[in-house]
Amino acid sequence: MDASEEYSRDDVLNINNKNTRSFLLIALTVAFGIWHVVTNVALIEPGRWQNAIHFAGFAFLASVMYSPFGARAESKGAWIFDLSYGIIVAAAALWVAGAENSVYDRSLAVTGQGWQLTIVDWAAGFILVFACIDLSRRVSGWVIPILVVLALSYILFLGGYLPGVFRAASLPLNDVMFRTLYNDEGLFGILASISSTNITLFMIFGGFLVVSGASNFVIELAKVVAGRIKGGAAFVAILSSALTGTISGSAIANTASTGVITIPLMKANGFRPQFAAGVEAAASTGGQLMPPIMGAGAFVMASYTSIPYATIVTVSIVPAILYFLSVAFIVRIEAVKYDAGSEIDMTVDKGKLLSGGLVFVIPLTVMIWMLLSGVTPAFAACWAIVALVLTSWATTLLTKIMPEGMFKPVSMGPIRIAEAFSTGIRSSIMTAVLLVTIGIMNNAIVTSGVGNGFSLMIAQWSQGSMVLAIVLIGLVSLVLGMGLPVTAAYIILAILTAPALAGIMSDTLIVDQLVAGIADPAKSALFFLVDHPNVAKIAEGMTRPEAWDLIKAIPFEIAVTIRPVLVDPTVATTYLLIAHLIIFWLSQDSNVTPPVCLASFTAAGIAGSRPMATGFESWKIAKGLYIVPLMFAYTPLISGDFLEVAQVGFFGLFGIYATNALIKMYSEGPLGVLDVIALVVGGALAFWPVNLMANIAGAVLVVFVIIHTKSKTNNNDRPLVKKTELEA
Repeated sequence: MDASEEYSRDDVLNINNKNTRSFLLIALTVAFGIWHVVTNVALIEPGRWQNAIHFAGFAFLASVMYSPFGARAESKGAWIFDLSYGIIVAAAALWVAGAENSVYDRSLAVTGQGWQLTIVDWAAGFILVFACIDLSRRVSGWVIPILVVLALSYILFLGGYLPGVFRAASLPLNDVMFRTLYNDEGLFGILASISSTNITLFMIFGGFLVVSGASNFVIELAKVVAGRIKGGAAFVAILSSALTGTISGSAIANTASTGVITIPLMKANGFRPQFAAGVEAAASTGGQLMPPIMGAGAFVMASYTSIPYATIVTVSIVPAILYFLSVAFIVRIEAVKYDAGSEIDMTVDKGKLLSGGLVFVIPLTVMIWMLLSGVTPAFAACWAIVALVLTSWATTLLTKIMPEGMFKPVSMGPIRIAEAFSTGIRSSIMTAVLLVTIGIMNNAIVTSGVGNGFSLMIAQWSQGSMVLAIVLIGLVSLVLGMGLPVTAAYIILAILTAPALAGIMSDTLIVDQLVAGIADPAKSALFFLVDHPNVAKIAEGMTRPEAWDLIKAIPFEIAVTIRPVLVDPTVATTYLLIAHLIIFWLSQDSNVTPPVCLASFTAAGIAGSRPMATGFESWKIAKGLYIVPLMFAYTPLISGDFLEVAQVGFFGLFGIYATNALIKMYSEGPLGVLDVIALVVGGALAFWPVNLMANIAGAVLVVFVIIHTKSKTNNNDRPLVKKTELEA
């Protein structure tokens, strides 16, 4: 190891900095990272204790690392305040976990008087609620704090003043405090468990991948695969972002880390600055959709739906491929339109490729194999970390027996391991604080039943239309995403809208049964609770419009009783998965959709392009975020067998290409009127669900346009685009 590498490592860890604060933070993050591994593999701690310790540590880190004093944070007074504040919040979290049994014992001894909380219990509870509001504001802005205050106000007093389905009875303060602290939906409940057992460990694993040099492998591999074709630099960005984004868990972090390499490469390759930035932002956003990790979405989804993690990851493979190919199609069209992306020198460093490949592929293979074998994600992540360290040591030994330069490993010694733990824990602070804080909202939503009211509102406004429901959810996700990380936005949307979306899909199946007629007396009797004239036609059947009129007249509380009887449980579970996947995909759009699109703005800063123009560019490039969820809803892309999924996925590519070509009004050359008509018809036929003849006809029309526009361009000697237009 040369001197520059040694200095870089010390600079990252601040080892040479005598500042006590820096040293304590490094030591704490490393120790906290080790605890997360040990507690999920060896220790048998009660869930409440594990989650309380998890939040206590991250609350302390957030207190001292996101200081409210700004530029004065390094002063002695500010440091003492931040340290004291963090210790008090951590102590409150531990007190709440330790006092649970005492609260139950006192409350049972005095029946009929509510939950018996001592002065210390009340103090600890108020400290935790205040800290959640304060720390979430520090790490992500004002949106979550405002929502938390509204949620608590709703179940305390506000619900009694609201009309219609949103009216709710007010609860006593001690009941609200107890539920907030000890319910499974509260502070240290389900969401905190997701963070403490899954997300943080995968963040740590991502830290190990970054420190071990695996990110070098991603870039070098992308050069090998796409570095010699037209538009190759942009394809490098797509591939590298797909591989790193699934582990980083953040589109913004992915854009910042890979974009510093890929965006200048694309600009040198002849792409417009704002297009280069848009490609990186769109590709980095897709990293959260890429199995096997999918940011944090797969873990949250598995916890909420009780659907196996392996199932969620498996059904997400083809949609992720569709998304990245949709971005690739735009790159190809752009490269041809502006004659950009000619070959440039992208020499592959074989040493980094081989050594980085081993520490990337082997641990990831171990993790995927263990996940598919049925072990918990936390256990798989821990063993993947072990596999990475062992692989790093093995590649270091190989350098002694292999030709010089064949391997360029990053040796994972004690300092590197400490750096990896510290990197992973630091990157987890925001997610950990937000997930625990959202537990307050989750408890309020479950306790009050407002989620049912919101679902009813979506169902009423959409009038049974899946497209309208998806549009409404997409608009809400965009608004939420302006102030929230996508994982937090997904969780809130899933709580509020997933039942409505799954219900609309179930209603479609029930309509089919009503049209055919329901002869079973036990099933048809359920409808006699509904006051509607079409109820008399249930046995003999009715027209589809009549069936939809009946469905729309069913009150929400009766609908939730009818659906489980008329819809097979397996099918209902599939609909729930589809609903969550639609919401998860739509929740990503805030990364690339103006007016607040942080991934696009990050990329614009690197590219030197106009931020808002880059936002609109990335929004156009990321159209797969809207096309693929519609395919979830209207095709068997998720619910079908292997052949159906393959057919929908393959021919869907022709439809996606047609959509992108129409957006750019360009294919392999400018589109004429005949080309536009062919693409519209061909795209529609290609998307036609499980209709092979229509799909083939659509694909033929799209291929015809590609060949036709290419032949026109080849016969035209003038430049495709003027140089001034390219520079603009």
